[in-house]
Amino acid sequence: MVTQRDYYEILGLKKDATAAEIKSAYRKMALKYHPDRNKEKDAEEKFKEINEAYQILSDEKKRQAYDQFGHAAFDPASGMGGNPFAGGFRQGPFTWSYQTSGGNPFEGMDFNDPFEIFESFFGGGFAGNVRRRPRYSLTISFMDAVNGVEKEVEIEGKKRTIKIPAGADDGTRLRFDEFELSLNVRPDEYFKREGNDLYVDQRISFSTAALGGEVNVRTLDGTLKLKVRPGTQSHTLIRLRNEGVKRIQGSGRGDLYVRLIVTVPEKLSREQKKLIEQLRDAE
Repeated sequence: MVTQRDYYEILGLKKDATAAEIKSAYRKMALKYHPDRNKEKDAEEKFKEINEAYQILSDEKKRQAYDQFGHAAFDPASGMGGNPFAGGFRQGPFTWSYQTSGGNPFEGMDFNDPFEIFESFFGGGFAGNVRRRPRYSLTISFMDAVNGVEKEVEIEGKKRTIKIPAGADDGTRLRFDEFELSLNVRPDEYFKREGNDLYVDQRISFSTAALGGEVNVRTLDGTLKLKVRPGTQSHTLIRLRNEGVKRIQGSGRGDLYVRLIVTVPEKLSREQKKLIEQLRDAE
């Protein structure tokens, strides 16, 4: 065994850390202390500690054993179990193994190979063993991205029809057998997007804010009548469920958040001014 330090302490985690928190902490620590990036003398040893901790905590059964018996659970001399690292770590510049039920800690980071993330940071290394696809970019409108669209493009002299799924976002990468396509999405003047949620600013009059009423709000699918309560304050945020962007993976949609902004007229007629003065006196 490389170390006897507490595995949770090594990854900066609490005992009740979730599987997602364990993966996230591992990614962060592995990048920080990888010997090709960190030139401190103890970086390599810390890197081994980090991988050892992840091997145990990412495996549900090994984690349960560790929580109950500590390091003794994997000490052959204790008679309680065997070495969880039988066979050793993967050798070479990237010294660890993904052969546990915890899975690839870089899952979802959209690299051809788990080791490609290090190639992007450090260069060289594993590049000779990775089949790299040519990468291209395509600029599309905001509405095409959220609704999905088919585009005809020309790549390497060949015309191809590319299907862009609904819910695509700026930076989304689509993989095909021969190439990869990165999407550049132009911003929209009305909708502001954060993940699958949308935000819009809706201006309302002072009288509507004070007395209540209805306003028409534009959504991705058309318009909705939104009821404004009497006494609504400026910048009140109203949530419309399932009126956001379709999730590109999975089902359902995000939400639409409407920010009500009360407008104050810059110029008042004589009658309007008189009424507001009466309101002021009444207050």
